Amino acid sequence: MMTLSANLNCRTESIMKQRGLVLFFALIALVVLSLAAVALIRTVDTSTIIAGNLAFKQSATRSGDLGTEAAIAWLTATQTANNTVNVLNDPAHPFNQNNLANGYYSSVHDDTTDSAYMNLFADTSWASNNSVLVGADPDPITGNTTRYIIQRLCRTGNQPVQSASCLFSGSLQDNSGQQIDLPQDICIGSGCPFAGQTPMIRITSRITGLKNTVSYVQAFVY
Repeated sequence: MMTLSANLNCRTESIMKQRGLVLFFALIALVVLSLAAVALIRTVDTSTIIAGNLAFKQSATRSGDLGTEAAIAWLTATQTANNTVNVLNDPAHPFNQNNLANGYYSSVHDDTTDSAYMNLFADTSWASNNSVLVGADPDPITGNTTRYIIQRLCRTGNQPVQSASCLFSGSLQDNSGQQIDLPQDICIGSGCPFAGQTPMIRITSRITGLKNTVSYVQAFVY
């Protein structure tokens, strides 16, 4: 009987020690689960932020079409109003002169020097006196601000097309591509332009959106 009593006492003491060990492992498991929960929350938050930023970026890029359309509308109206002026050799044609109020540059250089290309990534290039605001600032629906700049792709500004070293549209194209047809390819008659008569024009739209999102959209027309 005394031996049985001693064995029971030993087992009771062992059980008491094991209860403390179980609590220790339970606390460790609780800490691990807490860290996993925090990591999951941070992952979800990061994914949400990335998705939101992509949405803002896409919204800003889509707004660039407004800048392109507004610039083409100005080019069309200007050409229509001056269709009797020869853009090739008459310096009085509006396309042969800088018009910063309408965001038009007659060369790819800035309006102060002919030695440096205009930096389209500089904020100063998009000041209110150098570019054109499209719509409201910001747009009440999208929250984006859209501005555009038009550049005639010529080396020399404020000169007629034929003496400004311009990048002209060419007549040779890859038939397997999807290029836009040139005017001389689709126009029939004596009044149609010949190859090399149409200088290329680049339209750049800069869209500033929410959360400091900035997008650039370019289009080439002639």
